[in-house]
Amino acid sequence: MARGIPRKPARRALLHPARVVAVGFAAAIVIGTALLSIGAATAEPGRAPLETALFTAVSAVTVTGLASVDTANYWSPFGQAVILGLVQLGGLGIVTSASLLFAVLSRRIGLRGRLAAQAETHTADLGSLRRLTGFVVVFTLAVEALVVIALTLGLWLGAGRSFGQALWQGTFHGIVGFNQAGFSLYSDNLVGFATDGFILLPIAFGVIVSGVGFPVWLELRHRPRSPGRWSLHTKLTLVTTGALLAAGFIALTALEWENEATLGGESAAGKLLGGFFASVTARSAGFNTVDYADMGTDSLFVTDMLMFVGGGSASPAGGIKVTTFAVLFLIVWAEVRGEREVVAFDRAVPLVTLRQAFVIAVSAMNLVVLATLVMVATSDLGLSDALFECISAFSTTGLSTGATGGLDTFGQAILMILMFAGRVGPLTIGVALALRERERRFSHPEERPLVG
Repeated sequence: MARGIPRKPARRALLHPARVVAVGFAAAIVIGTALLSIGAATAEPGRAPLETALFTAVSAVTVTGLASVDTANYWSPFGQAVILGLVQLGGLGIVTSASLLFAVLSRRIGLRGRLAAQAETHTADLGSLRRLTGFVVVFTLAVEALVVIALTLGLWLGAGRSFGQALWQGTFHGIVGFNQAGFSLYSDNLVGFATDGFILLPIAFGVIVSGVGFPVWLELRHRPRSPGRWSLHTKLTLVTTGALLAAGFIALTALEWENEATLGGESAAGKLLGGFFASVTARSAGFNTVDYADMGTDSLFVTDMLMFVGGGSASPAGGIKVTTFAVLFLIVWAEVRGEREVVAFDRAVPLVTLRQAFVIAVSAMNLVVLATLVMVATSDLGLSDALFECISAFSTTGLSTGATGGLDTFGQAILMILMFAGRVGPLTIGVALALRERERRFSHPEERPLVG
């Protein structure tokens, strides 16, 4: 190649759709940090330190909810509005929002833009981008509106707030809840509403609905009464989500039933509501009605597992995703039964999906283990607390035993890396770092090593 001629493959690599997704989230974090760094964003005179603004912006854009400062008292209404905007932007997805805006303005979307949105939404049909992005926005706003109305009425008529306070607090928690973030305008999060079903149930509704994932609802809209025609993805998502919600509810309620510091002091109905809400929000939402520092180690470990799995694909929830967890379970089940194919609902799962699930799970596990090891070695946290914080950050859940605010800059940097990696996705980051894929035109001879 002659000198002076640009290398097109390198330029294309820089514009790889997966990299566009990562750069989009990074750009939103930079803008959010700048807005939270101005004096008007804090309740007290003066500006927020750069590390505080950056940590909050990362947590908001990645819809995590971990906070190094008290959201209710540290940030002004302007700062809280910035956080809310970042949460909404992160929930919808930077690329999904940009693709919809481009479609509205130009009435056409190029192939590269479609690929970028596909990397964000995990949809397989490039031609359905406009339909998908439009549905995502309309569905999001509609469900958020329902939750906001319910919370506003509950806070106004039930909790004694003025209408203005109820509207702002209901809007904030409704949007944050649907987007699985976990930020709260109350210093104790939702502990003050631990037995208030009029507040907790609307939030739980928004969390469950959004956590299933937009592709599932898009399919259910067209085939609501034809379960036999649902895709394997929809079936696995709904069944696994229901199983995890039930298992988490039973385990957390039973383990904390006699714990006077958490559920033990409530009535039977209050304990059931608390256990249900804990199971729902542990899947990525991050709200809490009890102090997790007072929970037993066994309950924290159950919460660790729920957080690590997370919610549905193409949803605001984090984690390795419920379909990944389901596929891993199916691999084990098939191997135990000695079957050559991995089958679910009379459908064989392709090898490429099995490999992707394995790569995602192993990458996530290694990242969390490494971060936990570094956290234990560089801070005063014990293994249980460090593991809880790292899984919470990676799964973009936002639950904490109270350790986040006490971490130094290095500890917060670890959590920020985990939040970004968890939101963008280990597989997406891996693809973004690869300049191109290589396809071998030959096969190596097979030899089977001993395992186990």
